[in-house]
Amino acid sequence: MALERTFSIIKPDATRRNLTGAINAKFEEAGLRIVAQKRIHMTKAQAGKFYEVHQERPFYDELCEFMSSAPVVVQVLEGEDAIAKNREIMGATNPADAAPGTVRAEFAESVGENSVHGSDAPETAAQEIAYFFSGIELVG
Repeated sequence: MALERTFSIIKPDATRRNLTGAINAKFEEAGLRIVAQKRIHMTKAQAGKFYEVHQERPFYDELCEFMSSAPVVVQVLEGEDAIAKNREIMGATNPADAAPGTVRAEFAESVGENSVHGSDAPETAAQEIAYFFSGIELVG
């Protein structure tokens, strides 16, 4: 397996409930290391640009509204097979389908307010990381 980086967001529903530390503990316990992190409050325009791949989908406006409703924590995780490992730790998008012990099984409030976002492929990870971080901010 290769050492890789992936992008992660701790979403507004989780930051509102002070779950950042609990969620990050799950990533770290699984062997992922946080190499960049910041708490931001996205504007609706920033959320719209970030999620523009979904702009034709019916949930797009609601997603952008939600992601700009409160602060989020954007971060870069690094580790062996980090993309797949992060997605395993997050669990299924629908918390009802998420495996026990995953972030979404434990913390998600609904399909829409599911506490975390993670990149799905190396190309996506590179784009998402570059959207929020400059190279000098990646300190792994």
